[in-house]
Amino acid sequence: MAEKRPVVKKNRPRRFYDYSLLFTVIFLSVFGLIMIYSSSSYAAQLKFGNASFFMMKQAKIALGGFILMIIISKMDYHWYGKFAAFAYVLSYILMIAVSLFGKKFNGKRRWLGVGSLTFQPTEFVKIALIVMLAVMIVQMGKNINTKNGVALIIVTTLPIAGIVAANNLSSGIIIVGIAFVMLFVACKKKWPFFACGFAGVGLLAFAGPIATVLEKLNILHDYQLGRILVWLEPEAYPSTGGYQVLQGLYAIGSGGLVGRGLGESIQKMGFVPEAQNDMIFSIICEELGLFGAVSVILIFLFMIYRFMLIADNAPDLFGALLVVGVMGHIAIQVILNIAVVTNTIPNTGITLPFISYGGTSVLFLMAEMGMVLSVSNQIKLEK
Repeated sequence: MAEKRPVVKKNRPRRFYDYSLLFTVIFLSVFGLIMIYSSSSYAAQLKFGNASFFMMKQAKIALGGFILMIIISKMDYHWYGKFAAFAYVLSYILMIAVSLFGKKFNGKRRWLGVGSLTFQPTEFVKIALIVMLAVMIVQMGKNINTKNGVALIIVTTLPIAGIVAANNLSSGIIIVGIAFVMLFVACKKKWPFFACGFAGVGLLAFAGPIATVLEKLNILHDYQLGRILVWLEPEAYPSTGGYQVLQGLYAIGSGGLVGRGLGESIQKMGFVPEAQNDMIFSIICEELGLFGAVSVILIFLFMIYRFMLIADNAPDLFGALLVVGVMGHIAIQVILNIAVVTNTIPNTGITLPFISYGGTSVLFLMAEMGMVLSVSNQIKLEK
């Protein structure tokens, strides 16, 4: 009888999965739930008779978002590119629908939905634009370094950013920022981007006079000019526009080095309006002090480091650009939120990713994390 030859099993290539990023997302989400409970318990008890109302609502959406993130992370990220154009067009439809039929909260029309089920389409626009720009830059190849290539990206970004900015200036800024970061990475020439950065600093330096002129030209609304004037001199508006800014600064200042202790904030007792939202970083500073604030910043920096690592090792340009787009989104939103809370820039109403209260925000952030983990899962490990 002939000898049976041993069956040689083909070794499948080992694939990388960034568990460090996954655990960072879990930590930030859990920390966010703790801070939401701490910052909102007083207001929730008075308004709803349940101190954990906001935390439980956020926890349910975060859990659903986490499951969505895991599902997306196991998919081939090239699949998203097939729906890039559809998602981009849908983002226009959703934003137009918001302008016409959106629900108003606090005088702003930013939500779509039926009954208690609502969501902010601006969060969908961010993720749709990231995928769309990644597809376009890959298809253009070296042409992205030409004026026409850059102009095409700008023309793709600015109209939707303008529609978003009409109702939500902060989200419009983030959308432009995402395109800026993706272009910066894709283009060989860097000096125009540094020039734009310096121009932005100059714009902040002369924000007051520029805003006054824009308001007279009916480009800026009265409330937007008011925010800039409050930013320049919040003490002059202690009971109106400057109230939230000043209360946030009082919270930061009273925290000291190690803070008052978790749950011991005084400013959340009705002084900082809706402390669980945009101003939650001020409560972190008050309760956990400078130590807690720096720790949160370092965790976000570690997250950005993981993004950079995944983008640098991505199997192709499309995957790298997806990660860069998400990285730009997270980095810009964190910087703007902290800058607003510390009154470094005018108040634009922007949440702190994974930590501030907001169901739509955390759901789409989880979807973005799923995309990044999907790219990481396609990285082949060398033997």
